[in-house]
Amino acid sequence: MENRIAILDSLLTDEDCEQLSDIYEPREVLAPASDAYRSLCVMPDGEIRCYGGISRASEPDASRRLVYHASRDCGLSWKLHYADLDALGCAVQGKSGRWLALAYGSDGKLCVRLCDDTAACDSHSFREIELPVSLNPCRLPMQLQSGRWLIAGEYDGHSAVLLSDDDGESWRVVNILKTGRFELKPPHLGPRWENSGLEPTVAELPDRLIMVLRTSRDNHFSCFSEDGGDSWTKPRRTFFHSTLTNPCLLKLSDGRIVFFWNNTRPLPEQDKRKVTPPLSEDEINGVWEDVFTNRDANCVAISDDNMRTWRGFRELCLNRLRNDCDFRSSGAMGSSRDKSVHQFQALELPCGKIMVHVGQHELLTRVYIFDINWLYEKSRSEDFRYGLGNLSTQVYVKSLSGGYRGFTGHCAWNRTNGALLVPDPVGDFTEALLLRNVDDDRLYNQLQGMVWNFPAARRGVVKLRCAIGKGGLKISLADHWINPTDPTVLMWAQFGFMLRGNGVMTDYTIMFDTKAGIARLATEEQTVAIARLSADAPYGLCYLHIQTASMSGDSEGSLIKSFSMTSE
Repeated sequence: MENRIAILDSLLTDEDCEQLSDIYEPREVLAPASDAYRSLCVMPDGEIRCYGGISRASEPDASRRLVYHASRDCGLSWKLHYADLDALGCAVQGKSGRWLALAYGSDGKLCVRLCDDTAACDSHSFREIELPVSLNPCRLPMQLQSGRWLIAGEYDGHSAVLLSDDDGESWRVVNILKTGRFELKPPHLGPRWENSGLEPTVAELPDRLIMVLRTSRDNHFSCFSEDGGDSWTKPRRTFFHSTLTNPCLLKLSDGRIVFFWNNTRPLPEQDKRKVTPPLSEDEINGVWEDVFTNRDANCVAISDDNMRTWRGFRELCLNRLRNDCDFRSSGAMGSSRDKSVHQFQALELPCGKIMVHVGQHELLTRVYIFDINWLYEKSRSEDFRYGLGNLSTQVYVKSLSGGYRGFTGHCAWNRTNGALLVPDPVGDFTEALLLRNVDDDRLYNQLQGMVWNFPAARRGVVKLRCAIGKGGLKISLADHWINPTDPTVLMWAQFGFMLRGNGVMTDYTIMFDTKAGIARLATEEQTVAIARLSADAPYGLCYLHIQTASMSGDSEGSLIKSFSMTSE
């Protein structure tokens, strides 16, 4: 790892170093030609490649052509190249110098390609090794400190690892226990697509391996191995919120662990037998999903103590299509049926930077670079100077539900703007966010809300300037993203307040302490309300959620002028 970073650093000019050092918050550096999966790799000379496919301009309906974007300055600039279908392709180098890649053979089964050629990804000199099971791998092979190779993936509805102790010449499979099924209970009215521990990601700690799994059960699950992957503990629920989304662990050269995931909760499951047009029996019974409403935001956190505690919980990016009224059809099939900011692959760069490939669909998949120190900030503020780019405000339009039907759209509802910026009534040429309930029967839910991320903290102060109308507001603090329009927000947030007002602009302060289990909301004159902790939050809170409290049309609404958060 350290050697690779040194090689990457050796390619940088003084100007490159200056430009790379200037990157702090996540900055988009590439619109790649593939969804985030296992596309990124580093060549022996430090060239970074991101493999993918593009449609031929002369044959738009033909198969996509294999390409890769290449960068020789740590992602600051990229050039597109046509890739050789007969070459090794995206690969990772081991301690012996051998390169390993994954490919599907002519029989459709997964195999490992072994290459000892220094030409690496461009080499035609490789051997294909058949694997004991046709695994669906989520990651490139990884080599442990012992020299053992490990491939994590899934087959037959559960996760597994493939292990090799002879530098990839032979492999054996170790199965991972399932995580258990989604439990149907209120507020859910129907089942959910059953994922009982899939898309595994693995990191090597000093004394053990950890695996994090995708599930249907509102949280990621994890399991451990103390013998290099030969056996694994029973997966158990973590405090990382997630539903049917992809986790990703990245171990840094100094031993710190970075975790990428969708720290989000979907809307409650609908009664799938009352959906029009009717769903298929698979969608009704949880063999497939009807809609994804939790893939529009993602987060990243960091651990300095082998994953015992975590910091950050910062939003890496938001879905740029999240408010689109033609969400289902935007970009047609493009490179993916889904349109989301879930799925990740990450690399460590010099100068304390991280590169991460994220997302599905050519309209959304992007490569970002950010500074590790960004994860350690203790404050954030918002006054809408740059619009609503940092907020989630979408509401959902009654749309077709279900998977692919031969036309565009896949488990996706159309959306539109909910809360909007309007002129501040004081007439000072600034704007405020208007939240209200609208009488619009085109919507699944007429509640408007906003969701805003801040650096996670166990103790902190949130300041809010707003004019609360007679319809009132629900103000919540949570450790995960909850849909702006979710009517059950107070069931899931750690702290929640219900306030009604007279439309006068007022400064509010919320002092919260998750260890003490209390949050106090006050104005300059008095304490307005006290809330007790309703759910554990071992890593602190990281979201402010505000929603109209009015359950019917509310033309007046409430105005939000600004808000901020600071922690100790």
